[in-house]
Amino acid sequence: MISIHTIIKPSTLQFRPKRPSRKPPKTLAPIHALLQYNRKPQLAGDTPRVVVITSGKGGVGKTTTTANIGISLARLGFSAVAIDADVGLRNLDLLLGLENRVNYTVVEVLNGDCRLDQALVRDKQWSNFELLCISKPRSKLPLGFGGKALIWLVDALKNREEGPPDFILIDCPAGIDAGFITAITPANEAVLVTTPDITSLRDADRVTGLLECDGIRDIKMIVNRVRTDMIKGEDMMSVLDVQEMLGLPLLGVIPEDTEVIRSTNRGYPLVLNKPPALAGLAFEQAAWRLVEQDSMKAVMMEEEPKKRGFFSFFGG
Repeated sequence: MISIHTIIKPSTLQFRPKRPSRKPPKTLAPIHALLQYNRKPQLAGDTPRVVVITSGKGGVGKTTTTANIGISLARLGFSAVAIDADVGLRNLDLLLGLENRVNYTVVEVLNGDCRLDQALVRDKQWSNFELLCISKPRSKLPLGFGGKALIWLVDALKNREEGPPDFILIDCPAGIDAGFITAITPANEAVLVTTPDITSLRDADRVTGLLECDGIRDIKMIVNRVRTDMIKGEDMMSVLDVQEMLGLPLLGVIPEDTEVIRSTNRGYPLVLNKPPALAGLAFEQAAWRLVEQDSMKAVMMEEEPKKRGFFSFFGG
């Protein structure tokens, strides 16, 4: 009788590790697309960079964009001052959770009732981010307040004792009236926030022309509230369509996210959520591109894989 040990050699019973596959894992591409965000971005341009965040149409997410990009800049190690230029209808302090800390505004500074440093409100977590409100809620500006007053304010921030901030973000009011003209006067860059609907795009196109007439040539856009399911169903214009219509470099694409409403009601910027929300990551990457004066490229939906993962909005 033949023993089993004479048929099966001991060497064949030993564990042999499986050779690694030559094919890269499916998650390698999206992870590679995000590797650049592991380093600190390089600040481009002369400081302070004065950026106005505008849209023309109300309710598209200007204030949300200002709050989240401002906090993202602070988290990246840059100092930033956000100016809420919406007279009588300010909301930026609510989104940042600083509504109870605003004791003085720019109006009091101009009237000589307080110093500029008293009107600046530091964020609770990030001391390199400050808020400055033009006026108190439901109040009116003096007749003499205009673009020259805001230029003086920006110059005062540049020449303060502790040094100028890296960024001055101006949250522009809706519309194209006197408040809009005042807000864009000191700016040398603009971020145009729009949504993929025809009414918002029409106003954005009009505002682009006004910005260029005012001498602002560095204009980038953020497309907010994007829904890929509606784009695939041809119920919403794609980001590529929006970019072709406006002809502007793309700073960021913000997906529709219910966490935006929750963070707004809590007075807690979306980029601080743990775990991070998809829209929060998109705002962080938009801030990254703003620092390096970079832009992103929109792609057609047909070019994207059918199975989309977590990194699909960020080039993966």
